[in-house]
Amino acid sequence: MAKQGATWVLGTMSGTSLDGVDAAMLRTDGHEIFEFGPDAYRPYTAAEQQTIRKAFGQWPGDPDAASAAEVVETAHAEILARFSGAEMIGFHGQTLAHDPAHRRTHQAGNGQLLAKALNLPVVWDFRSNDVQMGGQGAPLAPFFHFACARWIKATKPLAILNLGGVGNITWIDPSQPSPDSPGTLLAFDTGPANAPINDLMQIRLGQTHDENGALAATGKVDEKLVQAFLAQAYFHKIPPKSLDRNDFQPFFKKTHKLCNADAAATLTAIAAACVVKAAEHFPQPITRLLVAGGGRHNATMMAQISQRMNCTVEPIESAGLNGDMLEAQAFAYLAARVAYGLPTSAPGTTGVAAAVGGGQISRP
Repeated sequence: MAKQGATWVLGTMSGTSLDGVDAAMLRTDGHEIFEFGPDAYRPYTAAEQQTIRKAFGQWPGDPDAASAAEVVETAHAEILARFSGAEMIGFHGQTLAHDPAHRRTHQAGNGQLLAKALNLPVVWDFRSNDVQMGGQGAPLAPFFHFACARWIKATKPLAILNLGGVGNITWIDPSQPSPDSPGTLLAFDTGPANAPINDLMQIRLGQTHDENGALAATGKVDEKLVQAFLAQAYFHKIPPKSLDRNDFQPFFKKTHKLCNADAAATLTAIAAACVVKAAEHFPQPITRLLVAGGGRHNATMMAQISQRMNCTVEPIESAGLNGDMLEAQAFAYLAARVAYGLPTSAPGTTGVAAAVGGGQISRP
């Protein structure tokens, strides 16, 4: 455990949409945000994406897991070496498989290797402890979202939505004293967001994503498929709850019959409808939904969410926060909490029985 006090931490995130590695610095004492620092982005090459994609669903020791881990470690070492002034690193790694029902989760990448390469303490393996204690192990950003709500001086309940490969949402009551206080947070995965759209674009058109939702905007939504999707058991389950990137792959085979534009439109509508469905679980209504992650750049997806939600929907930049770096900043914040012996998840965020700390610390 480190000595409590404000410190500069460098956090990273490599999401399931496989675009690349985000890294961002944050000065925090694990409670408050004092200052946001520099950030950077390191895209994965097409070959690197392919190597990681081959390992999706695999566990340590499986055929392609080691190659994926090597890509993840190399990419992180490259981007982290660009920074100076950090006293600690929060390294999330790359999720390859997530199975909380069997109390296991797999994020590729070894923090000990990075600690030696960068000569800094590295906090990593954030999810395993929560999963082993019976939690979902995700989402983990909510404690940071609470700090963000305080930083923007919010006084009424609001929600922060992250549209990555999978969507996750945090309902926040900023009037509560701490993130692990009962009733402060409710967080869970909404459903698929960018991942199935990205997969569609890659498989059919050789493109990484639907830029600005342009293809989806020209298509027709198959509303029957949208409603059939929402009829699945996950959407009726009381949160907290979480998903793996590939949980709905069998369903998405039903979009194979659709033309490119209609398939993109339908997958985009599904992502938006999942967010609306999620709002049914909020303890109190919200008047503001702040959107982070790559999906906020998809104008068609944002329009769909706005049309379906009964509140203001806006990019998180409208509140003075950086939607591209929010998750990297979150793991900087969580690293500080781990170092200071503070909890990183609670019953309202992952369904774990009691507030629990996660992560391990590797030193050079």
